[in-house]
Amino acid sequence: MARRLALICFMVLPPFVLRAAHVLLFFCLAANCWAGGEEDQRHYINKWKDEAIHQMALHRIPASITLAQGLLESGSGKSELSSKSNNHFGIKCHTDWEGGRTYYDDDAKGECFRVYEDARDSFEDHSLFLLRKRYASLFELKIDDYKGWARGLKRCGYATSPTYAKALIELIDRHGLGQYDQEGMAYLKRGEVPQRNDAGLADGTGSTGSPTDSAQGDGAAEQGSKTVHMGKGRSSGFTANDVAWVQASAGETLDDLADQLGMAVWQLKKYNDLENANGQTRFDEARKLFTQPKRRRGVQQWHVAKNGETLKDISDAEAVKLKVLVKRTGIAAKAPLKEGQRIPLRFVPKEDGSLPWFAWGADGR
Repeated sequence: MARRLALICFMVLPPFVLRAAHVLLFFCLAANCWAGGEEDQRHYINKWKDEAIHQMALHRIPASITLAQGLLESGSGKSELSSKSNNHFGIKCHTDWEGGRTYYDDDAKGECFRVYEDARDSFEDHSLFLLRKRYASLFELKIDDYKGWARGLKRCGYATSPTYAKALIELIDRHGLGQYDQEGMAYLKRGEVPQRNDAGLADGTGSTGSPTDSAQGDGAAEQGSKTVHMGKGRSSGFTANDVAWVQASAGETLDDLADQLGMAVWQLKKYNDLENANGQTRFDEARKLFTQPKRRRGVQQWHVAKNGETLKDISDAEAVKLKVLVKRTGIAAKAPLKEGQRIPLRFVPKEDGSLPWFAWGADGR
């Protein structure tokens, strides 16, 4: 309705008024008028920061981005869709939705939007929406690079407003939302997911259902604990160049692992160079799987190959992108290497095999 009224006004106003209106609209967007007042914004952040951190630990989406998008999309929780339907991100029904429905005029008349019993399910759906292949490039960024994420969302077509990325970044900077990314990073490094908490939801808004824990299984912590682990006996950690990994068990499928970690199968395939795998691919033995994109560079300058080792083996061992190693060396991904053959992990060597001048000091060459 608001969009339709705005369109009518713009059709009948004289040109000089339209120019002034455009200027006002630009500054309004830059100042995040649509995100609500300052006090409303602070209240929204305090109420939903824990959920945003939970989503970050579970799905590797920056908590700052989730909060900033929630502020904008829901008007700090004051929009009719968020206050009456617990839908904080304007998520539409689509064909697979079986829950409650409500209808608003948006891009078309009478569009269907999802109604949630618990607003936290809206946050979960928002995370799952960003796991689509359309947004795959975002997961190549560092998880705390909120500026890159904001610009990437705009570039991937999440919003049509030319000031959308700027509005997100301004909100994050103004309220210091990056601090919640650091909290989420701490959980990721421990291989833990913070348990959902009803604190702050007792006013009856935002949660009309019973609390649910996204991380299930034998490794779940006891009631009242601050964290839950990613499954009993599952090892997890970070590589030396800061790439997260988990241990997949023998007999598990990619579907099993993706469900438990709250990830999409395509992510596990891409991050681990499993082009020919699918959700039903079963691991014959326990193995380490990356849950984040590998880096372009390793920690050491060189990897000294063992006889028969391949670039794929080195990519997995050093958490360096396979396609980068192939391009850097000109060697096929699965071609066997010779004993002692040196593979550059950080820079392309010169023709004589030495490193370029700007790499000097790393290994004295």
